Amino acid sequence: MVAPAQNISFTTFKLNGFLALGEWRPILSIPYLLMFLLSTISNSILIYLIISQRALHSPMCVLIGLMAVVDLCLPIFFVPNMLISFIFNWNGISLLGCLAQMFFLHVVGTFQSTILLWMALDRFFAICRPLYYHTYMKIPNCLKFIMLPVIRNVLLIIIIVSWAGKLSFCVTNEIDHCFCEHMAVVQLACGDISINNLLGLLAIFLITTIDVFLVILSYSIILSYVLKTGKGSVKAINTCITHIIVMIVTATFALIAFMSYRIRNNFSSSNRVFLSTMYLLFPSCFNPIIYGVRTKEIREHFFKFMNHLMS
Repeated sequence: MVAPAQNISFTTFKLNGFLALGEWRPILSIPYLLMFLLSTISNSILIYLIISQRALHSPMCVLIGLMAVVDLCLPIFFVPNMLISFIFNWNGISLLGCLAQMFFLHVVGTFQSTILLWMALDRFFAICRPLYYHTYMKIPNCLKFIMLPVIRNVLLIIIIVSWAGKLSFCVTNEIDHCFCEHMAVVQLACGDISINNLLGLLAIFLITTIDVFLVILSYSIILSYVLKTGKGSVKAINTCITHIIVMIVTATFALIAFMSYRIRNNFSSSNRVFLSTMYLLFPSCFNPIIYGVRTKEIREHFFKFMNHLMS
């Protein structure tokens, strides 16, 4: 006797992001491949420079290196699989594989805002409290302080993914996304998902929202200090404003994508998927330029590296 359909829990899924584009879907592989190559090459060069050059082992450069590691890893977790799906229409993924991808994407993604927070604190001590800079921003001290938000990130994501893994999926096995984003998967479950929804909102508030608020607060204090005292330079102001703009753009992409699952809207699924891929890919492509090449010490070593390659 066949069990009722509602009691069947799918263990394999299909990632059908941008399916509405039909025959135009394979063309998307071109811009995503170019962005993936840009992210991989630029972040790899940045990591190599910071590791190989002792002059770049300052706290700020180490933080930029950690950001480059995050930006290198994030696209690797979903872009190759997405490109294969676009070109060959191979879009299957197991439940275990889906949960693993969800965990790594979300746990590594949370490090972006956390590292941005520590970059903002580095600038705060360097500009506003220079006498305390080496006390608080030495690498051993910095690593001790950063452990608390790291533990926060990992624990929250473990809880979110574990709770998603407890669900039974009977609505459909087709995920309207290019990767296993939390709400894209959870909404396919049978029964009540209010706890999953609440956990997702809790993570947004306790990680992204708090980190972004503290970053904006830190840069606001820096800008106020520079304008009031006249210390610092136009470069410091320009750097702060640039960092704030990039962070706000990325956070806006993420927030719209997250909230589009939770409120009634006229958002098409393709737009939602596009924004979800952009809040992961956009920083990975442009952070090496904004935080790397724009940093004088890194820029000088980068040009030496390029000259050495071409000589």
